[in-house]
Amino acid sequence: MSHLIALILYHMKKGGIAVIFFIVIAIVYIVVSYSLPKETTVAKETVSIEKDTIVPPVIRYGLNLDSFVVHNKVIKPNEFLSNILLKYKIPYVEIDQLAKASKEVFDVRKIAAGKNYTILCSKDSIGAAQYFIYERNAIDYVVYDIRDSITIYKGKKEVVTKTHEASGVIQSSLYQTLADADVSPVLAIEMADVFAWTIDFYRIQKGDWFKVVYEEKFVEGESVGVGKVLAANFNHYNKDFFACYFVQDSVGDYFDAEANSLRRAFLKSPLKFGRLTSGFTLKRFHPVQKRNKAHLGTDYAAPTGTPIMATGDGIVIASAYSKYNGNYVKVQHNSTYTTQYLHMSKRVSKVGDHVKQGDIIGKVGSTGLATGPHVCYRFWKNGNQTNHLNEDFPPSEPVDEKHLKRFKKVLKKYQSLVNKVKVAEAIS
Repeated sequence: MSHLIALILYHMKKGGIAVIFFIVIAIVYIVVSYSLPKETTVAKETVSIEKDTIVPPVIRYGLNLDSFVVHNKVIKPNEFLSNILLKYKIPYVEIDQLAKASKEVFDVRKIAAGKNYTILCSKDSIGAAQYFIYERNAIDYVVYDIRDSITIYKGKKEVVTKTHEASGVIQSSLYQTLADADVSPVLAIEMADVFAWTIDFYRIQKGDWFKVVYEEKFVEGESVGVGKVLAANFNHYNKDFFACYFVQDSVGDYFDAEANSLRRAFLKSPLKFGRLTSGFTLKRFHPVQKRNKAHLGTDYAAPTGTPIMATGDGIVIASAYSKYNGNYVKVQHNSTYTTQYLHMSKRVSKVGDHVKQGDIIGKVGSTGLATGPHVCYRFWKNGNQTNHLNEDFPPSEPVDEKHLKRFKKVLKKYQSLVNKVKVAEAIS
């Protein structure tokens, strides 16, 4: 600054007015610049604030498991409720009270080996059991609240139902075809129930094919079984048999594409599964008596103990044992039809019993004149024995007219689903 002042005085002596003016302007600029606050550049710092991760509580059986020490176990052979709870500091007196209080909800004597159970213990130093949960199956369970007072109640796990499809060409049996396609063979039983009145599953042949849309149930992400068959097409001897599930007046049943019920007065067979070994004939070589004679019935071979069903509604008019028939049951259905079931290992119906179609009336055996376990099924029409497989029984009531419009919508939906299912090996 002193330098500038000296410079100005020098030029003033020389008379350089213009130069002096310029220097004055420069001095003013410098003074103003020094007096102004200096601009400060601040680096902005980005701060990332992470939100706390919220872990949801573990809820099972309607209980918050995070509040307990959890023990998941499996019932061992010869293990009882007392054996289990004693390990978790529940005294005999309380266990006895628990068993007595449980009778109306679940009999603890039915606790079975192989079933899952869970013990929830307190987190304190004692660690005694607070809850005992027994899983009766994959869905149903029983909760024993053994804290201050005993409370026992039943519960169900959430079931998620998904729709699946399957198809196949019969090479040996429906059961094996499904197993080969990695589909639960239980579906075979469901399909046999659907078509029990229209298809004899003992006569299905190689080349028959099917397409089916069905429900499968899941609990906690695991499959727990096959649900309802929603729709199916079974091609048997080059003839299509279509089934559509429909609910009317709160009752679900199966109908064909013309709204006719699949139900008939009689089932095609007294067994769900087995093997047709001998048909109705007026001349057959008898394997025991070693001579030709009439065989006025149809033989279905199956393992001893296989349930035998009444093929129609009726009244048991005979339940006895004879030298040739072994244990047998005879059912009068009406004034026209009568059926008989021979060679049982056990009879479970007695004279006078009213039976419904599908009721179990006995078990397959080989009593009487028989070379192996089977049931000989005999059928009378107007007093004469006849071949039941040749009978064409009328269907039960069709879809009620008041539900027909809704049925057609359901039918259209299911037909579309079934038609989309491809059968790779199906005969064209």
